[in-house]
Amino acid sequence: MIVCSYLLFINLFAYVLMGVDKKRAIRGKWRISENTLWLTAIIGGAIGSILGMNKFRHKTKHATFTYGMPFVLLLQLFLLVYLVYLYS
Repeated sequence: MIVCSYLLFINLFAYVLMGVDKKRAIRGKWRISENTLWLTAIIGGAIGSILGMNKFRHKTKHATFTYGMPFVLLLQLFLLVYLVYLYS
């Protein structure tokens, strides 16, 4: 239950970060660093990051994001399958 709550929170947070960064980019204001966007995805928010990228059309022209985020998601899914297999 705690893991599910964490994943829900971190993915919602990653989604919102993409939207906020896009809005700030349009307005020419201070931006959220790419390192922060990546860190949020790596610690479990890859799905939220990908959904945010597509919804807000943000970072979609950056190859590191368009290919990297799905790669992070695949790694997380493999890790999840491995952990379920290991502990079942």
